[in-house]
Amino acid sequence: MARLFGVTGYSGAGKTTLLVKLLPLLLARGLTVSTVKQANAQFDVDTPGKDSYEHRAAGAGEVMVVSPRRWALMHEYRDAPEDSMEQLLGRLAPVDLVLIEGFRDWPHAKLEVHRPALGKPLLCSSDPTIVAVASDMPLAGLTIPRLALDDVAAVVHVIVTHTGL
Repeated sequence: MARLFGVTGYSGAGKTTLLVKLLPLLLARGLTVSTVKQANAQFDVDTPGKDSYEHRAAGAGEVMVVSPRRWALMHEYRDAPEDSMEQLLGRLAPVDLVLIEGFRDWPHAKLEVHRPALGKPLLCSSDPTIVAVASDMPLAGLTIPRLALDDVAAVVHVIVTHTGL
């Protein structure tokens, strides 16, 4: 099973920006990496009017879209409960590391991305699964490591060290 590590924080903190910068450095170490991104309930990867959208709208439980370059599988929950993280991870091909963006309440090791300018509280004060904080400003009173948000190499070091990769 792949090692897991999360990137969490409030909207606008820079989670995706950081994650996109982490991937090339992790890949350069020879690691295979996949990501799981939590989205809001209204997100859709499809477009009304496209055939695949029409398949789902007509009631298909799953629609696979395939091209010579990629494939995507869309699964509609309809009235079924959302899959657990374990079920979702089981759908991924084997890799060395899965980076999870979001899923604040799931109990995996995480790095918090924090920007004091957003006016939001630190999540690490109430979440023991957060092992470090990456911030654009110094933070007083932390009991876990604080990294500069732009020090991507230091964040990679935390991930690799914490996951044993």
